[in-house]
Amino acid sequence: MSRIRVVLADDHPVVRAGIRNLLEKVVDIEVVGEASTGQEALNLVDNVHPDVLLLDMELPDIKGTEVAQRLQSSKSPVKILALSAYDDGVYIRELLELGAAGYLIKEEAPETIVEAVRGVAYGEQGWVSRRIAAQMVSWVRGDEREGLKLTAREMEVLKHVVEGNTNQNIAAKLGISEKAIEKYMEAIFAKLGVASRVDAAVYAVREGLF
Repeated sequence: MSRIRVVLADDHPVVRAGIRNLLEKVVDIEVVGEASTGQEALNLVDNVHPDVLLLDMELPDIKGTEVAQRLQSSKSPVKILALSAYDDGVYIRELLELGAAGYLIKEEAPETIVEAVRGVAYGEQGWVSRRIAAQMVSWVRGDEREGLKLTAREMEVLKHVVEGNTNQNIAAKLGISEKAIEKYMEAIFAKLGVASRVDAAVYAVREGLF
């Protein structure tokens, strides 16, 4: 079986040396190039055709997300595995949406990095650090919340329902009529796919809407 060919892209020589030392202890992985800038990484991918690009996010010329975007545009078959000190949600989400196979934090255990390189080389997706996985759960919840398309007022009414308020109490708190509250409740039931205020409250709590 041929060895997995890896290019390292990180602007810190000590970090590259440490990762190279880790990977080259493994019989089925070979480091075929190192880059200290995004452009160097792009050139190496084009010239040596690695299986995996181990990519830092903060490079001195162009960001890791830009490197990933250019590789995606050129239809490069290289698998991208981010290895970064940053767990910024904007970076992570953008990179994964650009087709990266995974995102690890540099403090990850050495054996996890090795297994992730192997995994993405053979087509696996979704290698992420535990801390990143927790963030992804919050993104999904946020997307689900956005998908509900509850208005700000409907969310306000639903929050009062979760707190155990009656329609009469909610109307008094918001300074509107009970009839208006009933209309809001009908809309909330329809959007959540529930049939009662109890079900609506349970849904809101279960999905972490508040």
